[in-house]
Amino acid sequence: MENRPYVLTIAGLDPSSGAGITADIKAMEALNCYGLSVCTAITVQNDVSLKAVYWTTLTVILEQIEFLFDRFDITVVKIGVVEDWTVLNTILTVLHQKNNDIKIVLDPVLSSSSSYRFHDSDRAEFYQVLEKIYVLTPNYLEVQELFPDRDIVINISEITQRANLLLKGGHHPNRIGEDVLYLTNDEVYRFSPKVDKVFQKHGSGCVLSSYIASYLALGESLHQACEKAKINIESFLNSNSSLLGYH
Repeated sequence: MENRPYVLTIAGLDPSSGAGITADIKAMEALNCYGLSVCTAITVQNDVSLKAVYWTTLTVILEQIEFLFDRFDITVVKIGVVEDWTVLNTILTVLHQKNNDIKIVLDPVLSSSSSYRFHDSDRAEFYQVLEKIYVLTPNYLEVQELFPDRDIVINISEITQRANLLLKGGHHPNRIGEDVLYLTNDEVYRFSPKVDKVFQKHGSGCVLSSYIASYLALGESLHQACEKAKINIESFLNSNSSLLGYH
């Protein structure tokens, strides 16, 4: 019997399965990992519009985490939408208590692609979060949105003093589609697009971060995980012309 590594996604439930925990699990299974999930929110949405979010209480979130770690060997966790930085901070603390060597991929969902805003950033708590994660995977707009009063170069420097950063280039004004990996040791890797055009997908950020988490669980370095995830996400984006992709 094939042994697949367990990868945990902590994120919301999207009924369309384009984003959130069900999208994450599909991505993980496509890379021969076994996806586990903890639900942080029930959303009312489809692939084009988000109507409402009903947050899971922190007590229930932590209970789900406790029960899964009691049963499964989990070395990599992907985190998506969480109610606020305080809740996220508590979750991260518990994850490190469960596994000192845990690698956490954080996809910082500040607002949905349908312009529904989830929460505002608090600088002090955000820095605490960064200290507890392995890699942050925002897009160009999200990095600017974190601290809009500062230059993006300063934001990148502030982040990489505390965590690795994969800056997705889908919204880059000059080098569209080029992802850049900034490591805490000052190494920088650029991943240029291998295709000339892609079709936009609902939940593409969720899928990419789940690919990265899966490759890490399979033993790849962060550089290799991001490089391979880049190839996979382009295939996913071009799997069809709709907003919902196939693996």
